[in-house]
Amino acid sequence: MPTKADLIRLLEAELDFIEGGGYGKPAGQPQEDKPIFFHSPICINSWHVPGHPDECHDDCVLLGAVPEPHRSAGLPCHYIPLNAQGDTIKSLEEAGDQQRLEETVKTWLRTTIERLKKGEDVLGVSEVKY
Repeated sequence: MPTKADLIRLLEAELDFIEGGGYGKPAGQPQEDKPIFFHSPICINSWHVPGHPDECHDDCVLLGAVPEPHRSAGLPCHYIPLNAQGDTIKSLEEAGDQQRLEETVKTWLRTTIERLKKGEDVLGVSEVKY
């Protein structure tokens, strides 16, 4: 399990990735979707090992935020409640508004980073090791 400092750095890298257009449509492949958090800085599958399946693992740093019934889903991180309304990546993807999806995820990342910096128990990481 990463330290809070490690987790903060990963979340900040993910935020930078999104703000830099990391989930935009690839040039020459406008039909290809790139799911939020999948093969991104925060995702364990980002460092894909040849021959290793694309699957989520118990050591995913986001798994602590995923409600228990969804932890075995194909992309469990898509079920993380992102706000008080209960929006998730999955529900926002189904709504079809990419801009709203990315803005909601960025807000969740900023809030989670700030909560970690304040020492709150977030994402199943309670110890502070800076």
